[in-house]
Amino acid sequence: MKNTISALTCKKLWLAPLAGITDKAFRTICKQCGADVVISEMVSADGYIYNKSRSMKYVDFTEFQRPFGIQIFGYKPPVMAKAVEMILEKRPDFIDINMGCPVRKVIKRGAGSALMKTPELAVEIICEVKKVLDGTNIPLSIKIRSGWDDSNMNAVDFGKRMEDTGIDMICIHPRTRSQMFSGRSDWTLIKKLKEKLSIPVIGNGDIRNAEDAREMFKETGCDSVMIGRGIIGNPWLFAEIKGIMSNSNNFDNSEKLEIIKDHFILAIKNKGEDNAIKEMRTHFSYYTKGFQGGAKVRELINSSLNKSEILEAIEQLYQGKRKK
Repeated sequence: MKNTISALTCKKLWLAPLAGITDKAFRTICKQCGADVVISEMVSADGYIYNKSRSMKYVDFTEFQRPFGIQIFGYKPPVMAKAVEMILEKRPDFIDINMGCPVRKVIKRGAGSALMKTPELAVEIICEVKKVLDGTNIPLSIKIRSGWDDSNMNAVDFGKRMEDTGIDMICIHPRTRSQMFSGRSDWTLIKKLKEKLSIPVIGNGDIRNAEDAREMFKETGCDSVMIGRGIIGNPWLFAEIKGIMSNSNNFDNSEKLEIIKDHFILAIKNKGEDNAIKEMRTHFSYYTKGFQGGAKVRELINSSLNKSEILEAIEQLYQGKRKK
């Protein structure tokens, strides 16, 4: 188990689980760009048990994507344990429990970051899931926030309690639930958590460029870095982070264009052309930001179901041929 955990957390770059973003195609692209560890989109434990066929798309992965973790959320210990038992059929490299999601539909049921207000329940969930994982050599991680709000910032105490209960790794996004994604993440909390725990700590929050990742490692002493929203429209960031550590150059537009085209092709392969075009619109809106003429290309993409037309527009944009 120790070697497995070390392989996941020794100065690695993690792709955060992002609902509607980190699907099978995007995970593959991020792995090709240098992501060391990738995680599924967040999976409902209840949903997986009672509507498995609908949830399967979230946990499907390829051997190329390993090491691959599956993240689940819920609030009922027996249900969480049953979901993990079923998920083990997929042979993930680790299981991650979401205890940090701030979205209302998750927290109103007592899951996600709401668990940081009920540590006793969180302990019960960990204990039940650990029973399922006993003897499997599959690590268990959790993802947390700073706390519920500024008056309830209990990340360090909560993390220590979860470590004592038996988790193997912990990731912290140092914003409170009430902050959602506003303001700045407080990296000092990553450092404090690392100093108090003996298990690996993965830092997350406000990694927008390669320098940010290097500074997080330096300032916090975290074992690995997880990248979330900063990777949307920017999957080559993984390569650029590793490049800055070895003083390599960043990607140029021609290289980025090839990555975008590969992403589109993979999405079509996995979901069919019509579905892929619609679901890729979010990615395309980020891929086209900051370009002269980008707004017109986004307008075209959001109204078109023609693959060739979309690709041509993006190619012209990245080749500097698109008019404002």
